[in-house]
Amino acid sequence: MKRIFVMLSCCIFAVNTYAQSIVSETEIGESESAISKTPIAIIPEPVSLMKKAGTFILPENVSILASKSGELKQSIEFLSQRITMATGKFVSTPANAAHPTIKLILNTNEDVQLGLEGYKLNVNPTQIVITANKPAGIFWGVQSLIQLFPAEIESKELIKNIKWTAPCVDVIDYPKLGWRGLMFDVARHFFTKQEVKQFIDDMVRYKFNLLHLHLADDEGWRIEIKGLPKLTEVGAWSVQKVGTFGDFIPPTADESRTYGGFYTQEDIKELVQYAQERFVNILPEIDVPGHSLAIIASYPELSCTPDAVNYKVRSGEKIMDWSRGAPPIALVDNTLCPANEKVYGFLDTVLTQIAQLFPFEYIHMGGDEASHNFWEKNDQIKALMQREGLKTIPQVQAYFEKRVEQIVISKGKKFMGWDEILEGGVSPTAAVMSWRGMKYGIQAANDKHNVVMSPTDFAYLDYMQADVITEPRVYASLRLNKAYQFNPVPASVNAKYVIGGQANLWTEQIFNFRQVQYMVWPRAFAISESVWSPIEKKNWTNFVERTEEQFKRLDLAEVKYSPAIYDPIISVKRSPDKQLMIELTPEIDGLDIYYSFDNSTPDRFYPKYTSALVPPKDASMLRIITYRGKQPIGRLISLPVGDLQKRAK
Repeated sequence: MKRIFVMLSCCIFAVNTYAQSIVSETEIGESESAISKTPIAIIPEPVSLMKKAGTFILPENVSILASKSGELKQSIEFLSQRITMATGKFVSTPANAAHPTIKLILNTNEDVQLGLEGYKLNVNPTQIVITANKPAGIFWGVQSLIQLFPAEIESKELIKNIKWTAPCVDVIDYPKLGWRGLMFDVARHFFTKQEVKQFIDDMVRYKFNLLHLHLADDEGWRIEIKGLPKLTEVGAWSVQKVGTFGDFIPPTADESRTYGGFYTQEDIKELVQYAQERFVNILPEIDVPGHSLAIIASYPELSCTPDAVNYKVRSGEKIMDWSRGAPPIALVDNTLCPANEKVYGFLDTVLTQIAQLFPFEYIHMGGDEASHNFWEKNDQIKALMQREGLKTIPQVQAYFEKRVEQIVISKGKKFMGWDEILEGGVSPTAAVMSWRGMKYGIQAANDKHNVVMSPTDFAYLDYMQADVITEPRVYASLRLNKAYQFNPVPASVNAKYVIGGQANLWTEQIFNFRQVQYMVWPRAFAISESVWSPIEKKNWTNFVERTEEQFKRLDLAEVKYSPAIYDPIISVKRSPDKQLMIELTPEIDGLDIYYSFDNSTPDRFYPKYTSALVPPKDASMLRIITYRGKQPIGRLISLPVGDLQKRAK
């Protein structure tokens, strides 16, 4: 991107939000050369940012004055902690101050433009002012303000010899969508209460306001339900396995089932409060009727299949055959029985307590990937179909979904499910989370269902984000560039019914929280911008530059992220004479790729990639690395030529 450097002392001028900071010529006690040149790199991109002449310098004593300070407690605490921890400066919150350093103001008269979550941020040489209609807007404004300071503001330790400055700007900002979500699957692998809190802390930096907790699946039930103790005594525990999920050898009877965990109801109350203080709602999901092996292992009487008394919570062994596509052929019956009245009593008990624990208006009830093969041969299901006049198995599931929705509604909540609930007929009041691409969400919204867009092709963060040689193997890929193309409100949809968008992180192949962060960031930057920023603001080159600035912040915050944008896209094909041809394409501009076939480690003095490579006849290994100028920036990637030959087939 071309950068334009202009020095103006009076005029206010608009620039791209990645323009360089312009330092005032009238610094008090500081030389111009010492001032930080931190670029403006806010993510998500604000609606409007006007760059002004001058620079704000953080004084030794920082005062924060807030109207209605009780309502703005979290914003004040967040800002105070961040400033104090990294800068060592003294922060006070006086009830009155003639000229406070930072003013947080809730509007007495509503600014219609800002809505519920918008804010205005004004940085001037001697004062910072954030105004909003609601406390959430102040909180999001604070997140943007932090991103204006040098990256070191993210440090958990005191940083010395930094000039704590921010460029003078006027920002007007508000979200495109009210539902800006990240789904965290804590069922496949259990993540602690503290890790969920860290997930919330990471997401609010980028203005996500909805945490979708996937609380139940074949691998574990993660929430205490009083009166149903086996859900956590049995359903929360499996055999610990390490390797490639889905390919594990079935556990033997003598292997201990001590891997897992669950949240007590007190844990959930604590998490809900923690999220609310950060203006995040938590959407609970109990996935039924499929994905229910943990339930059935705990209470086998909820199955249609007599053999369920022998079932155990899944430890990662194969339980589904996907060779014929969806729905899968189940090797064990992991579905609740729609023809069993005990199922609805069970769900009533569960949902009574879920509704009391989670104040958010929706409860997500899954509905995806329910296998049909056990139902098709079951006498109870056949009797149900005859009794209810159901002609097909999808209609059986629709019968189940409608009954479950009535239970949800009876608890004062709204029902949401994955887009499979559209099959076989769906209640007009059901909300749909569209994951199998955009088309089901478009169909549902045009049929006047509330819709959250979370399509696999743009928003599945468990997918590989670089070459398979560098990633835990998953069946699909999603690079940052593709995630950035996510548009949750396409032209063909009735936009009134698209209430939000989100990205989903399934954790089958994610065994620890550092890998959670690696998979989320930076692709969640792209999702954040897709659900917050105006679509006309999208610019890939500009986004990459801001992303790289955010990498510095994540490093200092000790948040792991993927450097996959520096890895080339590797593709193979055959020439007309059947020779293997290897193409290397950088995802971002300005990188050079160097390579070797002689088993040594390449650097910038090795051959530079310019066109498709043909391996020498006896070569067994291709090694590649990317540089920016004279500095290595990508990972060293080693690719066996034999593996590349297989890809070409």
